[in-house]
Amino acid sequence: MLRPGAERVARLGGLHEFARWPHTILTDSGGFQVMSLAQIRKLTETGVTFRSHIDGSRHEMTPERSVEIQGLLGSDIQMQLDECIRLPAERKEIDRAMQLSLRWAARSRAKFEAMGGPGKGQGLYGIVQGGDDAELRATSARELAAMPFEGFSIGGLAVGEPQAVMLQMLDIVCPLLPQDRPRYLMGVGTPDDIVESVARGVDQFDCVMPTRAGRHGQVFTRFGRINLRNARHAEDPRPLDEASDCPAARDYSRAYLHHLVRAEEALGAMLLTWVNVAYYQSLMQGIRDAIEAGRYADFVAETKAGWARGDIAAV
Repeated sequence: MLRPGAERVARLGGLHEFARWPHTILTDSGGFQVMSLAQIRKLTETGVTFRSHIDGSRHEMTPERSVEIQGLLGSDIQMQLDECIRLPAERKEIDRAMQLSLRWAARSRAKFEAMGGPGKGQGLYGIVQGGDDAELRATSARELAAMPFEGFSIGGLAVGEPQAVMLQMLDIVCPLLPQDRPRYLMGVGTPDDIVESVARGVDQFDCVMPTRAGRHGQVFTRFGRINLRNARHAEDPRPLDEASDCPAARDYSRAYLHHLVRAEEALGAMLLTWVNVAYYQSLMQGIRDAIEAGRYADFVAETKAGWARGDIAAV
């Protein structure tokens, strides 16, 4: 919205052309930034006014403007504007934010249809809120399920609550959402979060975890998480995983990767990010294959056994 600007991106052919990415693009609505920029924004029934983190200029984000921006960007999967709050929070505050998000969902949907989104092959997702309150989550899910969204996001989780609470909310929400449309758990997560969430009916995920962990010397492998900053890797000639299809995991020694991380070389962050993205892709392919074969429970047990067994000599 602020840089380079949605209108400019639209003039340049939309995100697919601008970024030379021919595949599916999903955009968020700005709701998470409403939470993360709490110190420089004001929220009302109409929307959110905030100051730019770039130059301090004042802007307004409404449900309608959020959908308009995503339409200008040309994203394939778009999100309604919602209010996401941090946990723990008082029930009264969770309820207020959830009800506001429902009203914004209806406004977002009306704007999306007015812009012809469905006719362009695009989809708009409603976002389930309700914090860690079972009753409020159920209310949000039921009311959104009655609206004609192409898919449904589950927001406001992985924002400070334990994994057990997140999974409990999924146990409540997923059965209430339509079986014939995707369910998207926003901002999640670790490999363990993903396999447990899929078991509860989640289809889509997004998270900075693979890239952020890579920048900080952490990699995810079939042996579990490995911290390349640890001194025990300094003279280890083995690769991270000699059986991996990823060259960064298969062809470079742990000693070299450790050196790059400790020396703060940009190549270290690049290689470890490559390792993590490749592992996540492999994990998701394994999940899809196991579901197709009707052996998902066995797949989860085998995967977790590998993480638990680990690579004891080097982790």
